[in-house]
Amino acid sequence: MSVPEDEERLVQRAKQGDQKAFAQLYEENFDRIYRYVALRIGDKTEAEDVTQQVFLKALKSIASFHWKGAPFIAWLFRIAHNQVVDHLRKKTKRVSVSFDDSLMSNTIPSSNKNPQQIVELKQDIE
Repeated sequence: MSVPEDEERLVQRAKQGDQKAFAQLYEENFDRIYRYVALRIGDKTEAEDVTQQVFLKALKSIASFHWKGAPFIAWLFRIAHNQVVDHLRKKTKRVSVSFDDSLMSNTIPSSNKNPQQIVELKQDIE
């Protein structure tokens, strides 16, 4: 796959700190990255936030970008994918609650503390 010469020059300028060049790359690629993120996240506001994170990460990392025969947007899509995965992981992260045995003691009457009831109660609670 051939990289357009204009894009290659823009990326090179952005790598050298040219903010206008990066702004142009942003403008040219924002819509595609946003659509990619929005389809995976499903929430417009969150998708906008994640898309901005993609471009911030790209800005911070552009000096380490190396051409590998793919267009610049492929690199942006990789960053977007990673940001979406991170976002969804954080969003679905569950708080683990340690099981308190004292809760068990208070739940089962002392006269009925047989192992089967304790196991059944633990399964119900989980």
